Amino acid sequence: MRTQVGIVGAGPAGLLLGHLLHRAGIESVVLESRSRTHVEERIRAGLLEQGTVDVLTETGVGDRLHREGLVHEGLELRFDGEGHRIPLTSLTGRRVTIYGQQEVLKDLIAARLGAGAPLQFEVEQVALHDLESDYPSITYVHEGAAQTLHCDVIAGCDGFHGICRESIPAGVLRAYERVYPFAWLGILAAAPPASPELIYARHERGFALATMRSETLSRLYLQCRPEEDLAAWSDDRIWAELHARLAHRDLGSPVKEGKILQRGVTAMRSFVVEPMRFGRLFLAGDAAHIVPPTGAKGMNLAVADIRVLAHALQAFYRGRGMGLLEAYSAKALARVWKAQRFSWWMTSLLHSFDGEDPFEHKVQVAELDYICGSAAGAMTLAENYVGLPLALG
Repeated sequence: MRTQVGIVGAGPAGLLLGHLLHRAGIESVVLESRSRTHVEERIRAGLLEQGTVDVLTETGVGDRLHREGLVHEGLELRFDGEGHRIPLTSLTGRRVTIYGQQEVLKDLIAARLGAGAPLQFEVEQVALHDLESDYPSITYVHEGAAQTLHCDVIAGCDGFHGICRESIPAGVLRAYERVYPFAWLGILAAAPPASPELIYARHERGFALATMRSETLSRLYLQCRPEEDLAAWSDDRIWAELHARLAHRDLGSPVKEGKILQRGVTAMRSFVVEPMRFGRLFLAGDAAHIVPPTGAKGMNLAVADIRVLAHALQAFYRGRGMGLLEAYSAKALARVWKAQRFSWWMTSLLHSFDGEDPFEHKVQVAELDYICGSAAGAMTLAENYVGLPLALG
């Protein structure tokens, strides 16, 4: 087979790239190792920056998002038993929207299949070839048949554990990583949200987060050990800990209990590779970087990568040469590192670290108090949380 852009991975990065290229008249084939059911049903992140909402809306896949998404104009920081609202919209003029990543993927898959654009699930034995040439290729097996896909460009959108980054020769990439000494125990519960807006709580027993997926589904998180045994966490223990960590001194616990539908432990790490390009292979999303979930940047950062890459590919196919493609890595990484800084800062601000002494605790509380009591401090959090501007030029 022959196409212009071969896309490995049908997550947010790969599907959005395929969607943007199709609208620009550029051919692509999207390859995914997992089943369509797995892609559409796996519960992942759910907070969209204004810029992410805008690009989905402008490209015709935002109708259901606007019907079902929950728009938030603020968030709450809770510490020392008191709540402090950060008014995101009044500070920045921008909002965030709760709409699950799996819902975004359903919308993008429907759009691609509806347009008759190639999307193949459950491909196996994927391998990349001739990445430093002008004619790279992808070999794989689909429905028992060996295939070769010849391309001009390959987009590596297959996540942290994918084949694309591993296909780059040793010594080309430099990796930067920080593994945090804690994790999140997360649950999805059939219960109304604890609050109309997210609550980020710093507590002496550890961090907690109350968010939601809909008006009847709550997503709640507790700081725990990376090696946490889920079997040791009964429903009663989980609810008791959430009540304790999210409680307000005067108002009590806002948590509403319900049937726990899913539970799991999420490791916390910061990870970046540089550069995000090797020859005609361009990495995007989790294939190139991972952020701790505290700052809600993972999917939004993937979308920002793709907006830059799609813009560069459109320039390439309009005869403007390789200039923007050659600049892709540096431009994407400038934003990646700002998102890493914010995610690291939020994580360091709100979590209890092993061996933390009373001085560290007091400094964290003092910084939280400053953020909530200073217009400048609140603006720093707000403008990063809703998403920094993205210039494509």
